Amino acid sequence: MANFQTDDEKSNLVNTSSGGSGINEYVSALFDPSLTWDDVAWLTRITKLPIVLKGILTAEDAILGLKAGAAGIWVSNHGARQVDGVPPTIEALPEVVKAVNGQCEVYIDGGFTQGTEIFKALALGAQMVFLGRPLLWGLACGGEEGAYNVLHILHTEFESVMTLSG
Repeated sequence: MANFQTDDEKSNLVNTSSGGSGINEYVSALFDPSLTWDDVAWLTRITKLPIVLKGILTAEDAILGLKAGAAGIWVSNHGARQVDGVPPTIEALPEVVKAVNGQCEVYIDGGFTQGTEIFKALALGAQMVFLGRPLLWGLACGGEEGAYNVLHILHTEFESVMTLSG
């Protein structure tokens, strides 16, 4: 929790709570519930940077994101930590890919730990698969070399399934 300690008043929520999890209260305080699709459209108008929307799990939200000017859609359930019971991203991916119909790139994350899983996501239409925990595990166990070893394992698994799949 030391990583959250700052002079910011909100960071004090990490170690104190009104009855639940201090970390959840801290994270909740960072989100503005008044944001709408109009805010996304505004952001796309004021920047030349491509806007990629993360956390899209439905065709309807993907279409709204496109209408708001998103350059990319990132299928993510944020590790399913924020809302219990959200669908696995691999299950949400096909409807999102179909909805955007090639109008933008589609990315995905969500617990990918094997090269075969990466293969499936790409076969279902994702242009990129983001990895988190496996690299952190490698880093924690072996530093930079450990992270590279994890990438090597994933690459080898992916290459193998590509070869076996023709």
